[in-house]
Amino acid sequence: MRERRATKTCDVGGVKMGSGHLVVVQSMVTEETRNVEAVVEQVIALHRAGCEIVRVTTPTLGEAQCLEEIVRKVAERHRHVPMTADVHHQGTGIAVEAAKYVDEVRVNPGLFVFHKHTGREDYSPEEHAEELVAIEESFLPVIEACKRHDRAMRIGVNHGSLSERMLVTYGDTPQGLVESALEYVRLCVKHGFENLNISAKASRVPVMIEANQLMAAQLDAQGLNFPLHLGVTEAGDGEYARVKSTAGIATLLADGIGDTIRVSLAEDPINEIPVCYEILQALGLRKTQVEYIACPSCGRTKFNLPTVLREVRDATKHLVGLDLAVMGCIVNGPGEMAGADYGYVGAAGGKITLYRKREVVKNGIPQENGVTELIALLKSDGVWVEPSASEKREVTPLKTK
Repeated sequence: MRERRATKTCDVGGVKMGSGHLVVVQSMVTEETRNVEAVVEQVIALHRAGCEIVRVTTPTLGEAQCLEEIVRKVAERHRHVPMTADVHHQGTGIAVEAAKYVDEVRVNPGLFVFHKHTGREDYSPEEHAEELVAIEESFLPVIEACKRHDRAMRIGVNHGSLSERMLVTYGDTPQGLVESALEYVRLCVKHGFENLNISAKASRVPVMIEANQLMAAQLDAQGLNFPLHLGVTEAGDGEYARVKSTAGIATLLADGIGDTIRVSLAEDPINEIPVCYEILQALGLRKTQVEYIACPSCGRTKFNLPTVLREVRDATKHLVGLDLAVMGCIVNGPGEMAGADYGYVGAAGGKITLYRKREVVKNGIPQENGVTELIALLKSDGVWVEPSASEKREVTPLKTK
């Protein structure tokens, strides 16, 4: 793991992102924004599941105006939840209206000042300059609205929606994603607005990785070290979508790049939240569950490892913050479980041995008594708490790096 990239801090409704802060988990509602009641319930459900910023689509002024009621009802029924308005085509008026109500406005540079693709093959320097003037004219009211209402902004570029000018100039490349975002970033800085984060998303993992590596390098080289939002867009559903998202997001986080993430699934968005936290847990960036270390099992294993692991997990999964190892044999167990707080290791003759880190605490325990003895050890060490059958505990991060 590389040290996290040093960035400015972006504040989205009290949720801070950037170096020195936890990597933030996001998702997006799938209900139609005009269906206010359904959106309110989905926002609350996502937040209770651990989502820290919830995005709501605002394709027209009508949807932007619905945000006032959505924000109010979420606060009345639950609490304040940081929300982002997702603005795309011809978005000046929509974004200005949305900034009255939500904590962040997302603009897509490829669509914000929208021109149909015409099949042209080049743009002159003069034409580039003319389009930048048009962008600034349309974008400045949004900057001023975010400043006036103390909102954040995400400049979010998608590989599939680059403007024709960017495609003609840079080709279908990560460089086009970067340059598209940088034009808007520079305008924000020019007009004194820096509560920003940036995203460069693609549906192909190699493009997404290269674009974000290049984005981080370009931003930092130009003194524009704003936080980055990571995601593999249009990842699909099921196991492959989770693997694909993890491949892109985790690769960049391990490289020190990334301050907020979304796993985009073609499923109920609540399914995205566990994947986000598991990525962060695996990298040691958040601690939201017990970390179980377990060997894959082999001929030396002294018990049915999947069954025993399930028994240990069922008894201890509420002890967020602990690292527990379940190892099949004494040969590699003590070494391979290095770093675990406690170890549950198979031994000959149907016995198990309990460890506190690398120290043997008790051996010769009959397998059928193993979980009971583990709980007794945790109690004696003062780390056990009784699980609540009725309490629905929200995700609470306990560790950060």
